[in-house]
Amino acid sequence: MDNLNATSQAEQSSQATQKSAPWPLIAVIILIIIGIAFAWQFTGTIEEPEVIAAPTPIIEPVVEEVTPVIEPLEPEPEPIVEEIIEPEPVVVENPLPLLDESDEWLKIKLPELTWRKELLKLVIDEDMIRRFVVFTDNFAQGTLAYEHSPFTLPKSKFSPNSNVDSSVNDKSAMSANTWQWNESSTKRFNLYVDLLRSMDSENLVLWYHEMKPLIDEAYAELGYGDEDFTNTLQDAITRVLDMELPSKEKMQLTRPSVMYQFSDPVLESLPETDKLLLRLGKDNLLVIKSVLLELYEKLAQLENGVH
Repeated sequence: MDNLNATSQAEQSSQATQKSAPWPLIAVIILIIIGIAFAWQFTGTIEEPEVIAAPTPIIEPVVEEVTPVIEPLEPEPEPIVEEIIEPEPVVVENPLPLLDESDEWLKIKLPELTWRKELLKLVIDEDMIRRFVVFTDNFAQGTLAYEHSPFTLPKSKFSPNSNVDSSVNDKSAMSANTWQWNESSTKRFNLYVDLLRSMDSENLVLWYHEMKPLIDEAYAELGYGDEDFTNTLQDAITRVLDMELPSKEKMQLTRPSVMYQFSDPVLESLPETDKLLLRLGKDNLLVIKSVLLELYEKLAQLENGVH
């Protein structure tokens, strides 16, 4: 019974309380709701509609392309290389033979120098270069080295005209033992002069220049060392060019022994070379002088470098 009374009293108290404070309670509830709303707003517990923002365009920076200015580089100095200039090999088309083996070479060359090839039989074809050098060297000095002559000796011998009239028995004339110069005897040298005249002077000088080393070698064997043989050759030619023939009347001969001599002591005292030139005769000597003068001039031009 007591419990029922207590319960009744509590309910009555509760109802009284409800009747006495309804608005304050409502105000508290409203505040609580507002607080919860603010909490949701700032705590993100309240789901709001998703706003999809437009993608922000990515603006790439505009990079201006700058063409680099490349300054020309100074070339590095090339290393100085001393150029070695090698001399071009000298091609010798027709090399000279040895001096001791030159005869066969000369036998081939000689026919190229003359159109009178049949006259080459007058040339001694043994040790030809040495013969030419020795004979020329002696000739330039006024002597004759017959053993070294480049040519064979004439087959016919000299025969003078007798100066004695056989119809007159003149013992004084007979004792005089004189002979007149026989001009016809000079014909025995005609073939040698024809051979010299048949040779082209220009080709002869060029051929001489070609075989000059062999000539100088032969000349050095005589003890002249480095002396130039051309000077000796020019001296020999000059001796011929300077020779003057006397009149026929002055060329009378005597024969005190086997050999003939000139009656005129001036002629007899001439060098052997000059007396040989006298025996050649006037016509032959003029031809020889003409040929040798041309050779002399061309040799001088060759020595001076004029072609």
